[in-house]
Amino acid sequence: MAHWLFKSEPNTWGWDDQVAKGDKGEEWDGVRNYQARNFMRDMKVGDRGFFYHSLKEKSVVGIVEVINEAHPDSTTEDDRWECVDIKAVRPFTRSVSLDEIKADERLTDMVLVRNSRLSVQPVTDEEWRIVCALGKTTP
Repeated sequence: MAHWLFKSEPNTWGWDDQVAKGDKGEEWDGVRNYQARNFMRDMKVGDRGFFYHSLKEKSVVGIVEVINEAHPDSTTEDDRWECVDIKAVRPFTRSVSLDEIKADERLTDMVLVRNSRLSVQPVTDEEWRIVCALGKTTP
């Protein structure tokens, strides 16, 4: 199983919105960055990801699961853009801020630290375990 991070502006689509979709989940649509799209093409059903609130909050707030592999993004007719479907798995016991992640020497190579603008990004197994521990959440 691979691990990922999905960034969203909480006033547009937040953790509570994701949770409200239940097991049916929701498309992670609207991504218009080739690198992020390519990461979604690599995702498999069952992969897990961090749900990250961007903008002011800048923190990991929950864990999601990929429930449908890459398919055409329903928000555009341009066939270059694809997305996956995800569902909420569980919230973090405590959110983990970007500042906290940047301050942890074990996470200096994390994509979120090096390229915080990328909306969908990979997370290594070790980074996954560390961030889950910081958030007091079962990996």
